[in-house]
Amino acid sequence: MTDSRYSHAAMALHWLMAILLISLFSLGIYMHELPLSPDKLKLYSWHKWAGVTAFMLVLLRLLWRAGHRPPPLPAAMPGWQKTASHGMHHLLYVLMVAVPLSGWLMSSAKGFQTVYFGVLPLPDVLGKDKELGELLQTVHKILNLSLAALVVAHVGAALKHHLIDRDDILSRMLPLRKCRQESPQTQTRTQSQAQSR
Repeated sequence: MTDSRYSHAAMALHWLMAILLISLFSLGIYMHELPLSPDKLKLYSWHKWAGVTAFMLVLLRLLWRAGHRPPPLPAAMPGWQKTASHGMHHLLYVLMVAVPLSGWLMSSAKGFQTVYFGVLPLPDVLGKDKELGELLQTVHKILNLSLAALVVAHVGAALKHHLIDRDDILSRMLPLRKCRQESPQTQTRTQSQAQSR
């Protein structure tokens, strides 16, 4: 029998990252329109601290993923959907690394050092350069919007599998839901069905 569920550690990392990304994106939109004030500077600091935390968390996820294979996709899923799923996950990881890195580069170029939780100063990786800072701000924004669009597509695909295809794609990442287990005979039968599509 093959268990299609993710491990508890993988689920925890997934949902922590999801909450953090949604919070970061929402805070970024909110604080961008605020007039310059001590409160805005405080929000920027919080945003940068959360961004550094997200960066460390995605590195932890990558380390975990390197030693723990994810559960297999349903055997009945068409090959193009499996390819799209793998491609989407790879792109999500690339963007989850690129977004905080672009923010760090932007802050460095603008001359605002990142001090993690107000205690640990992170080195500026670029010298102060106003034009480069503006360019990196645009890059950071584009990367964030791309990540947001990909997250929406990811959620939409999971809901489609749950509500329309009625498979275990979503359930296997929900801590309180159980997935059905496929026997080797069922896997062989569903693979044959997928290949005939």
